[in-house]
Amino acid sequence: MNTGSTAPDSYYVRTDEHRFKPTAHASGAWDETELHFSPLGGLVVHAIEGYLADRGPGGLLLSRISYDILGRLALEECEIRVETVRPGRTIELLEAVVRVAGRPVVRARAWLLAPQDTTGVEGGADDRLTPPERLAPWPMADHWPGGYIASLDVRPLAPPRPGRATAWVSTPLALVAAEPSSPLASYLALVDTANGIAVRESPKEWIFPNVDLTVHLHRRPEGRWTGLDTTVVFGPTGQGVTSTVLHDLHGPVGHAQQILTVRPVPGA
Repeated sequence: MNTGSTAPDSYYVRTDEHRFKPTAHASGAWDETELHFSPLGGLVVHAIEGYLADRGPGGLLLSRISYDILGRLALEECEIRVETVRPGRTIELLEAVVRVAGRPVVRARAWLLAPQDTTGVEGGADDRLTPPERLAPWPMADHWPGGYIASLDVRPLAPPRPGRATAWVSTPLALVAAEPSSPLASYLALVDTANGIAVRESPKEWIFPNVDLTVHLHRRPEGRWTGLDTTVVFGPTGQGVTSTVLHDLHGPVGHAQQILTVRPVPGA
């Protein structure tokens, strides 16, 4: 795909009401002719929030979103359509489908729940992470290629170990050019980075892409930093799991899970 000689300071550019063109900053780590899923995950939430805004005031909170990756994510213009699967005043289920060249490549479902005042019973979360301003940047691009990884500011709390890392991630780029995005969409646009910060084996010898991403939130994330407290496990039969406790600067906000397909690089 031709993204032009200079990519805009964003991951996507809107081309019409439902279509978005990726920039070079959205290119993937496994294959630079493909999309990195992370900004696409945020774009899906951006589209869902636009759908909700068009309906008028509602007040429900996105509390879980699950993405199924159905096939190759080509670095090409995509179309996102959102519909209501289960309407309700206090609980609602939405579905968003991403298509590239007319073919579905991602199907996402989001549960929305009515807000309640539960501050009197709030509790159970872990401690806050060391704030990013006290940490040194980590050159993640030394380990992974692609425009998306190159766009990140990554600050680990300690040197990443095989299968284990805790790090803050942020980006100076907008999600969509010339459009404000919510703190939630911007936050979720960085969550899929988790599978790359705690690699168990060299990506030059093994591939371990995720085929899904599920995020559960007990609190709305705030600020420009996404905190990832990540553990990666490989099983004996080609499956793996990346599990992450999600943080913002105030503490934990939820969890993310990714199922991996683990395979040796052909010819490695």
